[in-house]
Amino acid sequence: MTEIGLGLRGDLPPGAYRELGAAAEAGGFDVLSVFGDLGFGLPLPALLLAAMETTRIRLGPACLNPYTTHPVEIAGQVAALDHLSGGRAYLGLARGAWLEQAGLETPRPVLTIREAHEVVSRLLAGDDRGFEGLVYRLEPGLRLHQPVLRPAVPLMIGTWGEKLTKLAAVIADELKVGGSASPAMAALARARLGNARTAVVMGAVTVVDDDGSRARRAGKAELAMYLDVVGGLDPSGAVEPDLRSRLRKLMKAGNRAAAAALIPDDVLRRYAFAGTAEEVAGKAEELFAAGVLRVEFGPPLGVDGVAKGLQLLSREVLPRLPRHPRH
Repeated sequence: MTEIGLGLRGDLPPGAYRELGAAAEAGGFDVLSVFGDLGFGLPLPALLLAAMETTRIRLGPACLNPYTTHPVEIAGQVAALDHLSGGRAYLGLARGAWLEQAGLETPRPVLTIREAHEVVSRLLAGDDRGFEGLVYRLEPGLRLHQPVLRPAVPLMIGTWGEKLTKLAAVIADELKVGGSASPAMAALARARLGNARTAVVMGAVTVVDDDGSRARRAGKAELAMYLDVVGGLDPSGAVEPDLRSRLRKLMKAGNRAAAAALIPDDVLRRYAFAGTAEEVAGKAEELFAAGVLRVEFGPPLGVDGVAKGLQLLSREVLPRLPRHPRH
């Protein structure tokens, strides 16, 4: 059973998520994720707008982190999304990236995410007996004073790391490796999960175009913003430190074009879906063969914008991928 997801950032005009949500569902996508990256719009408003225009597609944040949003607030957000969507919400939790730019530390991520999920689970289930953890505590009597449709929603944990992957094997429905299109990383994540039924999700920068060279140039320009981070996380074949250092300096100087020019084609292929529809579909098939359940195509989607990229993905890529969605 395989699925195709669409990933969006919170950098679009608010009304766009209505149209894009409807287009994603009509185009055959199974899941719509909105990213929770620092400095971008919050996922919940965008997801609520998409929920109002859809009836089938699953919806969720990929991912929220419990360092910027308290688990009580996370519980309220996911309850609102699940209620409005008629039970189509999932919850994504992750340590988060770039938080040091806001002066935030991320201590004990495994314990923090485990306890955050425990708090969310108790509140959704109406358990008001309180909770006494090492990171979080709830006084007895604290509960959600809002409509709650389901006492539990599916959990996705986002990580590249072995320790959080082991936690995902115990408590999560899905494990997402964000920013990777590598079959080697997919196989490693699947091996780390062992016999757990936790599904692997892989998502990355996506640019599809009739002109493959044009798509790859645009893909490198987009990847330049992320490669310094994800390249250092990848245990299946990390990017050379010298390349990451040079990218970091060029991006800080605002020279994105020069940074993009440094990225080799093989590195682009490892961390992005970029090329013609046939090439993008072929890359997704490699990931499915490596044990991935869901491939998630992320922004910018197309050279000429998100909407046009979404159209190409729906018309030219998805029909090339045999799937058995979990509806």
